[in-house]
Amino acid sequence: MTIPNLQIALDNNSLSEAISSISKAGPFVDIVEVGTILCLQEGVEAIRCLRALFPKKIIIADTKCADAGGTVAKNCTDAGADWMTVICCATIPTMKAALKEVHDLQVELYGNWTFEEASQWLEAGISQVIYHQSRDALLAGESWGEEDLLKLRKLSRMGFKVSVTGGLTKESLDLFKGIDVYTFIAGRGIAQAEDPATAAKEFKAEIQRIWGE
Repeated sequence: MTIPNLQIALDNNSLSEAISSISKAGPFVDIVEVGTILCLQEGVEAIRCLRALFPKKIIIADTKCADAGGTVAKNCTDAGADWMTVICCATIPTMKAALKEVHDLQVELYGNWTFEEASQWLEAGISQVIYHQSRDALLAGESWGEEDLLKLRKLSRMGFKVSVTGGLTKESLDLFKGIDVYTFIAGRGIAQAEDPATAAKEFKAEIQRIWGE
């Protein structure tokens, strides 16, 4: 079991806000995500700017693409993204078209997806999924539970690289001990912290403590 990556999700409403956060936390994270809100607000210019700031880090465009996968993926790649996300309800042809244009593709797991569908993604050549507690679900009072952990374990056993996101704090990481998590994705827990650099370092230290034992 490898030590999970740490990814920062930049879901800012403006590029200037995103740059303010990432300029502090960026050196301490492994992966930089151009979040869905930032993609919608600023377009591929946000990808270009973050690529310029961090030429050696993995940059993800969290487009949650549902259609026109090849076109969206090529636009993101041309702007400097390494990876892109598609929503789990996208068709297999959409996913395959996107996968041809990016280094790697991640399927965002929202709503009523099935493990049968997940098997089809594997057959299509997709090896990454992102398991969520969505922002809206968290605001509605939902939290991580045993059912979530069982699904995470099953996805990992199927062969997926599983990323985890949704209201994560460094204190919540212990919930996932013993699960082969590929990446922890933190948004507000780092980007909106009083000191983003310290928050990122504390996340990294906690990941190392739990998975480095």
